[in-house]
Amino acid sequence: MLTRTWLNGGIAALAMGAAMAMGVSGAMAQELKLSYFMSPKHPMNKAVFAPFAEKLEALSGGKMTVKQFPAGELGKGPQQQYKRAIDGVAEVVFGIPGYTASIFPRTMLVAIPGVVPNAIDGTEMLWGAKNYLDTEFQNVKLLAMWSNEVAVLITRDKAVRSLADVKGMKIRAPSAADAPFIKAWGAIPVQMPVGETYNALSNGVVDAVMIGSSGIGSFKLNEPAKYITTNLPASAAAFYLVMNKKVWDGLSDEEKGWVDAASGIELSRMGGKAYDAAGKRGLKLAAEGGVEIIELSEAERAKFSEVSQAEVQKVLDDMIAEGIPADAILAEMRNAVGGS
Repeated sequence: MLTRTWLNGGIAALAMGAAMAMGVSGAMAQELKLSYFMSPKHPMNKAVFAPFAEKLEALSGGKMTVKQFPAGELGKGPQQQYKRAIDGVAEVVFGIPGYTASIFPRTMLVAIPGVVPNAIDGTEMLWGAKNYLDTEFQNVKLLAMWSNEVAVLITRDKAVRSLADVKGMKIRAPSAADAPFIKAWGAIPVQMPVGETYNALSNGVVDAVMIGSSGIGSFKLNEPAKYITTNLPASAAAFYLVMNKKVWDGLSDEEKGWVDAASGIELSRMGGKAYDAAGKRGLKLAAEGGVEIIELSEAERAKFSEVSQAEVQKVLDDMIAEGIPADAILAEMRNAVGGS
């Protein structure tokens, strides 16, 4: 309902205006390539990619269209997505800041354990701090950014009910930014792209996979899993949809208006809401398949938070030493959802 309402809102009037302008506008019809590394069945296609394409085409009266290139068709490797946006391999690119965390230290504040409560609030937090984050997207045109839900811990051979249970475990880290916190728990962080997690858990390359619960269904992690631990003070992940800067700069003011109207915070909110819903579906799918869902007790959650605190402070202190106002960014993020 959200997608339909958003797409239809104002389109009739805008499309009429676009049609009237067709005879005088100098804009040439153009097709934008949209690159992403997941299957076209991934929830973000229905929630973000397709709505963006449909609204842009409607607003422009068919002058601007989007062709999807899923599953790494324009180049393998999720880590290279941002470079593809810079180099113009595709005009529009979906990516994850965590895969190139050194480029996005401000955005990666959402990866600090306990900062983001859920995907919907996480998305609002990112936009609340947008004035601080824009500098990290200055080489592209930012179309949308949103958060997923807080990560869960998926295991095959050992249930995790306490901090003591994770000691010595090899845990897949969602990003490099998560590694210090996993170490603080007494575990061993292992970095790998999300597409490798199924085989890694199945074959014992890792003992556990840390990932947002939406990834359970998207990557079939319910199949090798026997246990899933929730209520960890874990991180969330940020996501972006960006446009090549030269392409953006080459658009007319009218074309830029169409792109802006088809993207922005409302499109981002759709991504956050879709992740929240997909996360709930993932846990339900796992439970129905016999996976034991373990909700970490508040006492044990506090233990995870306590041993992580020194690393949290170190991250903030290091950023401040480099001239990044981490405290101010976090304050803006929390203010966006009524936090303190």
